[in-house]
Amino acid sequence: MVAFNLPANSRIGQGQTFAAPADAKQAREFRIYRWNPDDGQNPRMDSYNIDLDACGPMVLDALIKIKNEVDPTLTFRRSCREGICGSCAMNIDGGNTLACLKPIDEVKGAVRITPLPHMPVVKDLVPDLSQVYAQLRSIEPWLQADSPAPPDGERLQSKEERAKLDGLWECILCFCCSTSCPSYWWNGDRFLGPAVLLQAYRWIADSRDERTGERLDALEDPFKLYRCHTIMNCTDSCPKGLNPAKAIAEIKKLIVERVV
Repeated sequence: MVAFNLPANSRIGQGQTFAAPADAKQAREFRIYRWNPDDGQNPRMDSYNIDLDACGPMVLDALIKIKNEVDPTLTFRRSCREGICGSCAMNIDGGNTLACLKPIDEVKGAVRITPLPHMPVVKDLVPDLSQVYAQLRSIEPWLQADSPAPPDGERLQSKEERAKLDGLWECILCFCCSTSCPSYWWNGDRFLGPAVLLQAYRWIADSRDERTGERLDALEDPFKLYRCHTIMNCTDSCPKGLNPAKAIAEIKKLIVERVV
């Protein structure tokens, strides 16, 4: 039998434990992934015990409290705190979500927090998003039209045309969906992934855009599009309640319709 082992430097060890304040009445443990590329050490899980009576209700509140009051070396991204920017995407209690939208009381036991999976890690909870942003640029996510815009107004849509963009424009590019997708894990260098494909369909579905044919030509590829096997992890993980799998299916349908 063949034995498979992880490289020694990939094994996650037990890190430090930070005790709750002596007068804490509602202590809760947060186990957080830590890795610093500059110290040459293996990743570790540090344990922070926080008094929830002195903390806001969301996981992001706890992270901010830990950084401000317990351990200033903890590194993570955050910005709006309102589920709009997508900065605080991470894996919490085994699922990808936004820390600002995840209530602490939804997690039973210790709150386990790690970076988005299957992405290079910059430091601690910060993933390297260089690849997904390059893929986003590749689908040219902006309005493209050869006809001149009206000289005295905007390019207009009917209410029905505008309604076709609902469920698409709300994407905040947190990449919870792409990093939940096994096809993206194994083929991320060539498969565009659900987040980028949803963005691609957002412009294909826009009645004001005049490059539908070119956009479909660019996506008709065994890897860019067809590595999607409709596993549905992307839809399950979207913290905004969107359906990337449906958008991908619509792209495939449009490509087939061009042939038949």
